[in-house]
Amino acid sequence: MRTGINVVVALMIIVSFFMAIPLHEWAHAQMAAWLGDRTPRLEGRQTLNPRVHIDPVGTLLCVVLAFQSLSGMGWGKPVKPDPWKMKVGANTGVLIVACAGPIFSLVVGLVTAGLARLFAPVFILHDNFFFERVLQFLIVFACVNIGIALLNLLPFHPLDGYQIVHALLPSKQAVQFARSAVYGPFIILILFFIVPFIASLVGLGWFPLFNLAYYIQWVSINVVAMMFGLPFQTIANFYGF
Repeated sequence: MRTGINVVVALMIIVSFFMAIPLHEWAHAQMAAWLGDRTPRLEGRQTLNPRVHIDPVGTLLCVVLAFQSLSGMGWGKPVKPDPWKMKVGANTGVLIVACAGPIFSLVVGLVTAGLARLFAPVFILHDNFFFERVLQFLIVFACVNIGIALLNLLPFHPLDGYQIVHALLPSKQAVQFARSAVYGPFIILILFFIVPFIASLVGLGWFPLFNLAYYIQWVSINVVAMMFGLPFQTIANFYGF
């Protein structure tokens, strides 16, 4: 576990977030287009421009976690497709579009980790500050994308997990579940800030549910370590975790 905040890594996390979120939201918009719905495209969401996709509260979560626990999680402005314009049916279309973001973020993370492993011998051979930082940024970027994918599996609005659950529920239960949407951002902030603080006071900070940011980041680093074929602690030390 980390012993202090690495400011360089925290800044890399924030930069990675501003790169990862447009990719994540673009995947939603692109999938909607492939399924026949041009609504996200007409709303300007089929772009990689960060200004179009950034959500203030989701970004705040990322910035605070970056300097608090070296975790790069947050969310962007949700892409809202028109269910009735998709070729595969309303619920199926919404489900596929919702899954596109986390899957694409995971793929980006894995591909980035693979590239980092491929070029690591070259970077290490040069043995200078610039190449070391490039390798470190690739590792951070991979972890941030994987972390965003994992975070978005939580069933709270505006995360993708909310849309996935909503699409899978029967109509009556889906209507009831939709009422929780307004509380979603507050629940997320409570889970990531208030609950960990209270848990640390009563000595329960080790429990995964009370320290979600740490354990999501732990999983992300483990995935990258497996891609490198190295022990967890090797990548964790390089990352600053």
